[in-house]
Amino acid sequence: MCENGRIFELNDALERLHLPSDQTLVLRNAVSELGEALYWIADERPDLFRAYQHTQGPQLTSAMKRAQYIVSCIGHEPDRAVFVGVYEIMGGRLIDAAQFSALPEHQELARNGYRMLTAADTAWAFDLQARPIMETWKGKLVFGWPGGTRSWWRYASQNHFPIKAMHEESIITRRIPPWREVVLTWAQLALLPTSWRTHLSQWRGIYFIHDERRRLGYVGSATGEKNLLGRWLDYADNGHGGNKLLRQSQPTDL
Repeated sequence: MCENGRIFELNDALERLHLPSDQTLVLRNAVSELGEALYWIADERPDLFRAYQHTQGPQLTSAMKRAQYIVSCIGHEPDRAVFVGVYEIMGGRLIDAAQFSALPEHQELARNGYRMLTAADTAWAFDLQARPIMETWKGKLVFGWPGGTRSWWRYASQNHFPIKAMHEESIITRRIPPWREVVLTWAQLALLPTSWRTHLSQWRGIYFIHDERRRLGYVGSATGEKNLLGRWLDYADNGHGGNKLLRQSQPTDL
């Protein structure tokens, strides 16, 4: 995107919105840890997305203590990022592993692959407040990521983030795949996007549950009032859906 013959950059938008680039960090979250669930969380679970970001490693923690804002995005192709939101850093506190593990948001994230603190570790937990800045651009604004992916966070004032695209629809809103390709973990059942729930509430069918620990499988069917959605939410709630044999299984994959 160009303006007066010059490539329009993220920092141009920050300047127009009166966000100090020298007090703003840009974070490019990768999908490797949470997988597909990161898109669902960014799209529909702001509580979990905020919790996913409010503790960081030592180097970024040090930078966040000096910053005022973070611009959060998700990796989109090796050298690009898609915008998710702007957060103001309203201070923070040091927490230990027990306090970290006690947070319900961390517990839900952990079921989807989020790494918890070990017993001897501590972390600085930031109070991140979402701001309605550029919120209409969520999932639509794509900008270049300078210097490759070696560093997943940058100082806004020290880098150039050229705007690459502005999509009409959000690209972090994920479409449900064909029913034959729907493969979910037990933890993902609780995070199903709204559009996926709509489809699953209309689908009836046969499904297979694989217990990886016991190396056993279970074939079930769903024809009830809410079809697949209703049955699968039963599993999400208690892991066994009332089935006697599944009570012996530890929920992992569905």
